[in-house]
Amino acid sequence: MNTILSNLKIQVNEKIYVKDPETSALGKKIIEQSILLIDEIGFDNFTFKKLGEKIGSNESSIYRYFENKHKLLVYLSSWYWSWMEYKLVFATTNITDPKEKLRNAITIVTEKVIDDSSTEHINEAILNKIIIAEFTKTLHTKEVDQENKEGFFLIYKRVINRIVNIVTEVNPSYLYAKSLVSTIVEGSLHQHFLTEHFTNITDCNTSKSTTQFYLHLIENVLH
Repeated sequence: MNTILSNLKIQVNEKIYVKDPETSALGKKIIEQSILLIDEIGFDNFTFKKLGEKIGSNESSIYRYFENKHKLLVYLSSWYWSWMEYKLVFATTNITDPKEKLRNAITIVTEKVIDDSSTEHINEAILNKIIIAEFTKTLHTKEVDQENKEGFFLIYKRVINRIVNIVTEVNPSYLYAKSLVSTIVEGSLHQHFLTEHFTNITDCNTSKSTTQFYLHLIENVLH
């Protein structure tokens, strides 16, 4: 799958950026180092000035790619969900059993992420940590409705609806497929966060993974 992924271009809504960072060495460096810096200091403390110092470039050069740090975080999130969608498609294609297809899909969106070596400038394992900690900040803003209209979250919604379609294959009479899947996708991020920081309020740990929890959930909900 890594070979196939390396030949695919991750698609991100062009309204999110000023200039596509994938089109230049500096743009790729901005993406690579912003992931590392956000992971290091957190999004709240992250600034373009600090990023500029890290990459040895003027702060103004970063603004040629992104209007502000919110748009950069939306870009990183969109890239992540687009990459996740590719993984989801490959994990479910040519599988005829809907239950097996659903188990594969749930595993993809809930499992611990490892780095994909086919994308040299993006460490998906670290990006996953950022999504776990910071993704809700792309949604919980005053501008979310307008940004939604402009398609900023199209890929995220597409990931969810792909799994919704599989749930409907498994149990066409289940009334809450969208609520179930959106709860699983976002809830898995929260469970990973709890596993890392609040171990006394989650059952997920090294022996009982987040993926096992959600596979158990769907097995019981959709039986």
